[in-house]
Amino acid sequence: MTTPKNFDMETTLRLLDEAGGHYEPGSKEDEAIQLAGIALLYLRHTHQMDAFFQYRAEFSDPTSEVRVSQDFATRALADEWLASGAGTHGELVRIEGQGFQVVALPTEKRFLRTPLPEELGPPRP
Repeated sequence: MTTPKNFDMETTLRLLDEAGGHYEPGSKEDEAIQLAGIALLYLRHTHQMDAFFQYRAEFSDPTSEVRVSQDFATRALADEWLASGAGTHGELVRIEGQGFQVVALPTEKRFLRTPLPEELGPPRP
Protein backbone atom coordinates (compact mmCIF):
# COMPACT_ATOMS: atom_id res chain seq x y z
CA MET A 1 0.00 0.00 0.00
CA THR A 2 1.28 3.46 -0.90
CA THR A 3 1.99 5.71 2.06
CA PRO A 4 2.62 9.46 2.17
CA LYS A 5 6.37 8.80 2.43
CA ASN A 6 6.65 6.87 -0.82
CA PHE A 7 3.77 8.36 -2.80
CA ASP A 8 4.98 9.84 -6.10
CA MET A 9 2.39 12.24 -7.51
CA GLU A 10 4.03 12.62 -10.91
CA THR A 11 4.29 8.85 -11.45
CA THR A 12 0.69 8.38 -10.35
CA LEU A 13 -0.55 11.10 -12.70
CA ARG A 14 1.48 9.60 -15.55
CA LEU A 15 -0.06 6.17 -14.87
CA LEU A 16 -3.55 7.68 -14.85
CA ASP A 17 -2.79 9.42 -18.15
CA GLU A 18 -1.58 6.13 -19.66
CA ALA A 19 -4.70 4.35 -18.42
CA GLY A 20 -6.88 7.07 -19.89
CA GLY A 21 -5.26 6.49 -23.27
CA HIS A 22 -7.01 3.12 -23.47
CA TYR A 23 -10.43 4.76 -23.67
CA GLU A 24 -12.19 7.06 -26.10
CA PRO A 25 -11.80 10.74 -25.19
CA GLY A 26 -14.95 11.90 -23.45
CA SER A 27 -16.05 8.37 -22.50
CA LYS A 28 -17.21 7.68 -18.95
CA GLU A 29 -13.99 5.77 -18.31
CA ASP A 30 -11.82 8.60 -19.63
CA GLU A 31 -13.73 11.15 -17.55
CA ALA A 32 -13.43 9.00 -14.40
CA ILE A 33 -9.66 8.72 -14.85
CA GLN A 34 -9.34 12.46 -15.46
CA LEU A 35 -11.42 13.15 -12.37
CA ALA A 36 -9.14 10.92 -10.28
CA GLY A 37 -6.12 12.92 -11.45
CA ILE A 38 -7.82 16.23 -10.76
CA ALA A 39 -8.83 15.01 -7.30
CA LEU A 40 -5.20 14.19 -6.49
CA LEU A 41 -4.08 17.60 -7.71
CA TYR A 42 -6.80 19.23 -5.60
CA LEU A 43 -5.65 17.35 -2.50
CA ARG A 44 -2.08 18.50 -3.11
CA HIS A 45 -3.16 22.09 -3.83
CA THR A 46 -5.24 22.30 -0.65
CA HIS A 47 -2.54 20.58 1.45
CA GLN A 48 -4.84 17.70 2.35
CA MET A 49 -2.73 14.75 1.16
CA ASP A 50 -1.98 13.66 4.73
CA ALA A 51 -5.68 13.71 5.61
CA PHE A 52 -6.39 11.71 2.46
CA PHE A 53 -3.82 9.04 3.33
CA GLN A 54 -5.23 8.85 6.86
CA TYR A 55 -8.72 8.37 5.41
CA ARG A 56 -7.38 5.77 3.00
CA ALA A 57 -5.76 3.83 5.85
CA GLU A 58 -9.00 3.90 7.82
CA PHE A 59 -11.01 3.03 4.71
CA SER A 60 -8.76 0.06 3.91
CA ASP A 61 -8.73 -1.27 7.48
CA PRO A 62 -11.49 -3.87 7.76
CA THR A 63 -11.73 -3.22 11.51
CA SER A 64 -12.22 0.51 10.96
CA GLU A 65 -15.74 1.82 10.78
CA VAL A 66 -16.63 4.82 8.64
CA ARG A 67 -19.07 6.94 10.60
CA VAL A 68 -21.91 8.64 8.78
CA SER A 69 -23.29 11.50 10.88
CA GLN A 70 -26.52 12.13 8.96
CA ASP A 71 -28.75 10.08 6.66
CA PHE A 72 -30.97 12.02 4.24
CA ALA A 73 -33.76 10.53 2.15
CA THR A 74 -33.43 13.24 -0.51
CA ARG A 75 -30.83 15.65 -1.84
CA ALA A 76 -33.23 18.53 -1.13
CA LEU A 77 -33.28 17.66 2.59
CA ALA A 78 -29.49 17.42 2.65
CA ASP A 79 -29.08 20.77 0.87
CA GLU A 80 -31.50 22.38 3.32
CA TRP A 81 -29.50 20.98 6.25
CA LEU A 82 -26.23 22.27 4.78
CA ALA A 83 -27.73 25.70 3.99
CA SER A 84 -28.83 26.00 7.63
CA GLY A 85 -25.18 26.21 8.63
CA ALA A 86 -24.99 22.66 9.90
CA GLY A 87 -22.22 20.35 8.82
CA THR A 88 -18.54 20.60 9.52
CA HIS A 89 -15.66 20.21 7.09
CA GLY A 90 -14.95 16.53 6.55
CA GLU A 91 -18.24 15.29 7.98
CA LEU A 92 -19.62 12.24 6.17
CA VAL A 93 -23.30 12.02 5.32
CA ARG A 94 -25.48 9.64 3.33
CA ILE A 95 -27.86 11.08 0.73
CA GLU A 96 -30.25 8.72 -1.04
CA GLY A 97 -27.97 5.82 -0.12
CA GLN A 98 -24.75 7.46 -1.36
CA GLY A 99 -21.87 8.88 0.66
CA PHE A 100 -20.88 12.54 0.59
CA GLN A 101 -18.40 14.62 2.56
CA VAL A 102 -19.02 18.19 3.68
CA VAL A 103 -16.38 20.50 2.23
CA ALA A 104 -16.01 24.01 3.61
CA LEU A 105 -14.92 26.32 0.80
CA PRO A 106 -13.99 29.96 1.39
CA THR A 107 -17.48 31.19 0.45
CA GLU A 108 -19.75 28.21 1.07
CA LYS A 109 -20.10 24.58 2.08
CA ARG A 110 -20.70 21.87 -0.49
CA PHE A 111 -21.07 18.13 -0.70
CA LEU A 112 -18.25 16.15 -2.29
CA ARG A 113 -19.16 12.67 -3.52
CA THR A 114 -17.34 10.22 -1.27
CA PRO A 115 -18.32 6.59 -1.83
CA LEU A 116 -18.85 4.68 1.40
CA PRO A 117 -17.29 1.24 1.88
CA GLU A 118 -20.63 -0.52 1.33
CA GLU A 119 -20.92 1.17 -2.07
CA LEU A 120 -17.58 -0.24 -3.22
CA GLY A 121 -18.07 -3.82 -2.10
CA PRO A 122 -15.71 -5.97 -0.04
CA PRO A 123 -12.05 -4.97 0.20
CA ARG A 124 -9.65 -6.76 -2.11
CA PRO A 125 -7.02 -8.98 -0.51
